[in-house]
Amino acid sequence: RTASITGAYVALNLACKRLMSKGTLKKSPLIGELAAVSVGIVNETALLDLCYVEDSNAEVDMNVVCTDGGKFIEIQGTAEGAPFNRDQMNELLALAEKGIGELFIIQQNALNS
Repeated sequence: RTASITGAYVALNLACKRLMSKGTLKKSPLIGELAAVSVGIVNETALLDLCYVEDSNAEVDMNVVCTDGGKFIEIQGTAEGAPFNRDQMNELLALAEKGIGELFIIQQNALNS
């Protein structure tokens, strides 16, 4: 799901650029960049970009969507077993922000190539 959101932003950005080059759009309707990542706690360790097996075994699973301005669009987290505390949530959000920052660089590289 998060990869779809991140990739959809790139596709939409490319579509807007094409429509602007054809004169269909005068300016891009996009107001910023967008990316998403999954984070979770598996075996008491915070992980970024969980694979299927990690996600299936996660004690906590969270999807985070942010703008390039550092604002949150969505935070969806679930305790799969025991509840999680504020410190764990903050650790996951910091990890998500780090991963999303890396995704913005990858998106820009894709859009500029």
